[in-house]
Amino acid sequence: MSRRERKVASAKTEEILKRIGQLLAEDTEYPLDKTLLHAEVGRGYVSPSIFKDLGNHLRYRDPDLDRLGDALLDLWYAQEGDERWGGLAYFVKDGRFELTFIYPDEIDEDESSIKRRDRVVKKYFGEKPIVYPDFDGEDVWVY
Repeated sequence: MSRRERKVASAKTEEILKRIGQLLAEDTEYPLDKTLLHAEVGRGYVSPSIFKDLGNHLRYRDPDLDRLGDALLDLWYAQEGDERWGGLAYFVKDGRFELTFIYPDEIDEDESSIKRRDRVVKKYFGEKPIVYPDFDGEDVWVY
């Protein structure tokens, strides 16, 4: 890839990352600070999860699969070559974001995606309980 192609790819990637941040910021019910987006992405699928740190616990937020899913797939397809990432952690803190890509050779296929996600959440937040919404709109606490 030429230097010019890398700049275009980089500019496109930056634009998509900015769009992901804007989509996360649209959830004004809870603060954007200390928000974690974890996603696993591949050809034709995306599995995002959003967690908000509310001090003594975390709150899971349902992602907008249409808009956020499209942005994550755009980001995945924007990566060049055979070494596309398979997951990411996008963490917002103090008005900035930290991005970590997880590559296929770092993913244990024998481990469930939920266990992989839980490990990433613990890396950023420790052992805090998580509040998930159930189908009736009630809170379900998971410790």
